[in-house]
Amino acid sequence: MTPLAQSGPVIPDFGEASNCIQQNRTFCPEWVTDHWDDTLQPALLDHVKLVVIAVTLGFVIAFAAALLAYRRPKLEAPIGVFSAFLYTIPSLALFQLLVPVTGLTVTTVEVALVSYTILILFRNIVAGLRSAPPDVLEAARGMGMSRGQILRRVELPLALPAIAAGLRIATVSTIAIATVAAFVIPEGLGYPIFLALREFFKTELIITAALAVGLALLADGLLIAVERALTPWARARRAT
Repeated sequence: MTPLAQSGPVIPDFGEASNCIQQNRTFCPEWVTDHWDDTLQPALLDHVKLVVIAVTLGFVIAFAAALLAYRRPKLEAPIGVFSAFLYTIPSLALFQLLVPVTGLTVTTVEVALVSYTILILFRNIVAGLRSAPPDVLEAARGMGMSRGQILRRVELPLALPAIAAGLRIATVSTIAIATVAAFVIPEGLGYPIFLALREFFKTELIITAALAVGLALLADGLLIAVERALTPWARARRAT
C-alpha cells in the first residue's frame, strides 16, 4: 500500500469551516493559516531535507567521477553513458525498481534523486575543469606548481562557473522530482499535493504547488549569489 492510500487530505471539518473552505473556492487564506504548522511547514522542511541530501551526495559522487575522468579520459565515456542511463529512467519506474530492495523508505527516494543529479553535475564539472586555457596551465607548470596545486589553484577556480551552473540545474530539477516521492513516503511537498489532487481541494493544491515553485526560485537565487561571491573576477570581466 502506498502512503497516498493511508490518509485523506487535511481539510477541516466543514461543519466548523468557513464558507470559503466549505465551497472549495479557489484559495482560502484561513486554511493556510490554520494548517501551516501541522501540514505545510513540515512538508516544506521535509522537502528541503530530501533535496539537500540528494544534491550533496550527488555532488560528492559526481565530483569524484569527474576528477577520475579528467585524469583518465578513457573513463569519461563509460561514466557518462552510465549516468545518462540512470537519468533516462522515469522517476516512478526507478522508484518501483528500488522498492523491492530498499522498501518504502527515505533510502529509496534518495537513491533515485541522487541518480538524477549525477549526469548533470558530472558533465558540468568535467567541462569546467577543461575550461582552463592551455597557456594558463603552462604558466602554472612553469612556476613550479605540482599537479595538485594546479588543480586547487587554477583549474578548480576557473571551473567554478560551470560547476555552479550544474548545481543550479541539479538543485532545481531535484526539487521538482522530489514531489514524486509522495508515492513512496509521506514526506515532502508532493504528499499534500497528491492528497489535494485526490479530493481536488483547491487551496491545498495551490499553496503546496506555490511552495514548491518558490523553493526552486529561492534555491536558484541563493546559488547565483554564492557563485557571484566565489567568482568576483567573472563579474568584473562581464562589467568591462
